[in-house]
Amino acid sequence: MTLIWATRGRNWGFRFLRDGGLADPLPTYDGAFAGIGTGTSAYKRVGTTVAVRFPDPAGRKDSAGRVIPHDLVVLPPLSSDVHSVEDALQRVWPLLAEEFERTWDSDPDWKVPSARQ
Repeated sequence: MTLIWATRGRNWGFRFLRDGGLADPLPTYDGAFAGIGTGTSAYKRVGTTVAVRFPDPAGRKDSAGRVIPHDLVVLPPLSSDVHSVEDALQRVWPLLAEEFERTWDSDPDWKVPSARQ
């Protein structure tokens, strides 16, 4: 599964939990989300790359009481199956849910393991 995943936890700010195998995922993330706005849910496809945002399916919130968003940049081949926010929730989120359950309430100094694709 190749994707970029940016989110925040209860006690830690926005960071990349998956980097898509890129040394610097930020340019790809910024390009995918360009013009998408700041809404709680969003979907955008450009070619074979999909940018999708949705609120945490379990309704988890950060320490300030804000619902936690999940921003995904889905790359091929998985992106061929994602045509909406609902598709991402059904096809991609189950692949990430357990990992987020383990990490969302981590210490603010928690570091993301390297080379997460």
